[in-house]
Amino acid sequence: MRYIDLRSDTVTKPSEEMRRAIADAEVGDDVFNDDPTVMRLEKMTAEMFGREAALFVPSGTMGNQVCLKTISHPGDEIICEEGAHIFNYEVATAAAFSGLLFHVVKGVRGVMTAAEIRPLVRPLDIHSPRTRIVAIENTHNRAGGTIFPLEEMEAIRNLADEKGLLVHLDGARIWNAHIATGIPLTEYGRLADTLSVCLSKGLGAPIGSMVVGNFEFVQEARRTRKMFGGGMRQVGIIAAAGIYALENNIKRLNEDHDNAWYLAETLSEIDGIYVDLDSVQTNIVVIDIAQSGRQVSEVLGAFKEKGLLAVQFGATKIRCVTHLDVTREDCADAIKIFQEVFEH
Repeated sequence: MRYIDLRSDTVTKPSEEMRRAIADAEVGDDVFNDDPTVMRLEKMTAEMFGREAALFVPSGTMGNQVCLKTISHPGDEIICEEGAHIFNYEVATAAAFSGLLFHVVKGVRGVMTAAEIRPLVRPLDIHSPRTRIVAIENTHNRAGGTIFPLEEMEAIRNLADEKGLLVHLDGARIWNAHIATGIPLTEYGRLADTLSVCLSKGLGAPIGSMVVGNFEFVQEARRTRKMFGGGMRQVGIIAAAGIYALENNIKRLNEDHDNAWYLAETLSEIDGIYVDLDSVQTNIVVIDIAQSGRQVSEVLGAFKEKGLLAVQFGATKIRCVTHLDVTREDCADAIKIFQEVFEH
């Protein structure tokens, strides 16, 4: 059976053109910093965000954690929104590996404000942890792919400068924010001290993320990556897929956004289903089935039997993510499966 796979945009498979780029990749040893394809990918990514340097890492989680470890000391505090990926989905690595204390803010659709953060910044005191980092997630996965407003990022950047804090941007899906808003990547790049951006979600590469910042930070981050076991050898084979993704798969993200809106708008008309349409801003649709009285596990099982894959996203919620391997026709078929399950 062919499944319509809406579990995540991480399930994409390399296209034939991407596979050719992989096969033709020139390689070296990246730990010795002489893999020409990796070096090209790092230079390309840094330039896209208007920064001095970038570093290729195996995953988005490693990208975030390399950043946080490199710019902090054990006992420091990080402020983030309560639904942030670094707080919920990275196995407490910031605490276990970097000794960071989290202070979470209850935001609205994944957005916390500078006004909310300001009173949480601790004065210097030997009895208290040192507030060190503010982390922003854009787009915000748990909030449903919502976009963090640029003006609020500006305000947080100004507060961080005033208080001597560092700003980390978890930009796993920053490409989606860029395409949805038209805001240049350089604008996002200038507002964060450190960035982690993903190649293996909407851009369709099989593996890899990029850490971005100034030259001094990236040099130290290379050491942290090695500490975390992320030093790779002839990794130009994978980096070639990242280059192809950056050159070919950013502009087409609009298709995913259009498909997500079509899915969300139509599903919201089904009895027993609620979709917060204001949160459907990019390629993620969160569906609340509480009003149906159905169990998520039972619904997902019925979906699978009919050829549709999605994931549980809370006690009564299901997440569907559109991506380059999902067509408009696939979305129409997915809607039919939803209707069959919920209307019969």
